[in-house]
Amino acid sequence: MSEVVRNYYDGCVEREWERLSRPYRRFEFVSTLRLIDEHFPARGRILDVGGGPGRYTIELARRGFRMTLVDLSPGNVARAREEIARVEQTVDAVMEGDARDLSSIPDRAFDAALLLGPMYHIVAEEDRARALRELRRVLKPGAPAVVGFINPLGILRSGLTEFPDDYADEPHIRKLLTTCIQAGAQEAFTEAAFLSPSQAIAELRAAGFAVETYAGAEGFAAGMLDEVEKISAENPKAYEIILRLVAETCDHPAYRDSTEHLHVVVRALPD
Repeated sequence: MSEVVRNYYDGCVEREWERLSRPYRRFEFVSTLRLIDEHFPARGRILDVGGGPGRYTIELARRGFRMTLVDLSPGNVARAREEIARVEQTVDAVMEGDARDLSSIPDRAFDAALLLGPMYHIVAEEDRARALRELRRVLKPGAPAVVGFINPLGILRSGLTEFPDDYADEPHIRKLLTTCIQAGAQEAFTEAAFLSPSQAIAELRAAGFAVETYAGAEGFAAGMLDEVEKISAENPKAYEIILRLVAETCDHPAYRDSTEHLHVVVRALPD
């Protein structure tokens, strides 16, 4: 990941902290927690790589897990420490680090892991392979992980409401029909790798993981950001039911291939 990505996240620490509490983005949070509930052990050490300002680390620490957070952004690491102290949770470590090099962490140290964020931004396939090999190295054999990707097919759908003018440029928008790389600084978002579900799963298997299942984090509500925010404001009861249903159905085959965030549940295969 380049300095472009680090600088981007250092510049939006507050937005990253607030992101998963917003009505539409909460779908990602609750869907991921459902996958954790179903596939992670009840107790143990969890590594949160790309953990940002600490939303998942804090929630899982509350549930009794021993947490270690690693993030590329010094600003997000500092915010994570502040938020962890504010809610008086204890975690094993919060540190700066690159998903491609976890050399400060010993082999087979963790019972489970999250890799939510780094794979969005590693534009070179060989570097993504390095990150996945590092993840497998620090997991115990058979340990589960949730690995997140941005799905270009989901972006193609959500873009209808979020950036409709881009559809006037057909060659540009057609890039979202398959794996799409945008390197360097960008007008919107930052340097990124949008991987199709088939490409993401192929790279995970090549790195020595068994794929158990995968989910589309936004489920049947994918692409409906404005509508969801309106429902949340005008009918909170309806919104809470939608939130539960999205989490319950996020891995349904009808939805999981066409949401912005693709979350793959894997297990580390032994050497």
